[in-house]
Formats: sequence, structure tokens, C-alpha cells
Amino acid sequence: MKNQDKLYFHNYSFSSKKMARNHFKEIRKSNLLYTESLIIKKVKEYIRKIEKKNGIGKTVGIYWPLEGEVDLRGLKESLNSALALPACTTKGEISYRKWTTDPLEKDIYGIPSPLSQPPIEAKEMSLLIVPALAIDRLGTRLGYGSGCFDRLRAKDKWKTVQAFAVVPSKCITSSLLPRDEWDIPFDGWINEKEIFQIKDFDIQ
Repeated sequence: MKNQDKLYFHNYSFSSKKMARNHFKEIRKSNLLYTESLIIKKVKEYIRKIEKKNGIGKTVGIYWPLEGEVDLRGLKESLNSALALPACTTKGEISYRKWTTDPLEKDIYGIPSPLSQPPIEAKEMSLLIVPALAIDRLGTRLGYGSGCFDRLRAKDKWKTVQAFAVVPSKCITSSLLPRDEWDIPFDGWINEKEIFQIKDFDIQ
């Protein structure tokens, strides 16, 4: 679903990640009301394509939404694939654990997580869906600055797991976002208009 011809980038310019975060927080917030349901529909569409192509033996990583983030929790009741949520038990380190019927517990950042479950290995995962404040045309994701997802995806085994940022189309920028040397580009993004792959995978 690589669709460069139809893609519209918004042109912004930022000298620091702090400036970019302040800007895109407001844009994301103002756009979420009318884009959220459409984004969820696109996420579900892509996961079902993966299920159809590869079966349902692997797990999809989503997230527990913070304020202003697309709420994907309803996917738990509408997909065949098992879902996993991220959990942080050490500052700056993240792992994915299966989201079962067990009660969730707050991790060190106070986010509900399935801490009763063991961490999942990369080979068990088919896809990571990660929230973002913004993303640029090279896949540089703007998050909150903890670096948790970058540390995980820097590991060799996790580099093979495709990862998409979830973000309204107004938060996609043609100008390159400020990037640190440890930032790991994402493989694409999903917004209310499209599923866009920067890197080609065997999913048509």
C-alpha cells in the first residue's frame, strides 16, 4: 500500500524536538475528534490483511492510550490476532506482554500493563502499532522523548518486526523532524486517509 503519488505532506520547520512537540500536540488534539474512528478502521484493515496473508499465529502490539492518542483498545474484541501491550519495569526499557483477561497493573510510568505476563520475544510479533505526535517522510517519529521504543527496536531481533506510527494526516510533515542518533525510523504510518509503507513488506 505504498502510495507516494496520493500522499500529501504538511510543511513545518522546527529547530528542536520541544518546539515540535508543543506544535503537534495541539494539532493532534484538534484533529483527533473527527479522525479517530477512521484511523481505527485503517488499523483494523491492515491487521486483517496480515491475518489473511500470514495467519493468526503471531501477536500484534498496540498500546494503552494516553490523553490525545488514538484509542485502539476496542480491537481486542474485533480481531482474531492476540494483542500485546507495552510495559516498562525499568526506566527507559520497554517490553511487550500479551493482553489477556488478567487484571492490568500500572508500570513505572503509571500506564496499565499486563505485568503478570512474561515478555514476548520478537519472533512472536507480527506488527507494532505505536502512537506518535508526528512523523516525517523518512519515518522519523516524534514521541514524548523517553526513547523506549527506539531502544527496543535497536535490538537486532526487533528490527525485523514492522512498526507503524498512528497519527492524524495533519501531523505528517515533509520537513524532516529533529532527529537524534538513536532514533530508529518507522516503516510507515496509518492515518485516517491511508496506510503508507516507507519500506516494502510482503503484505499486499
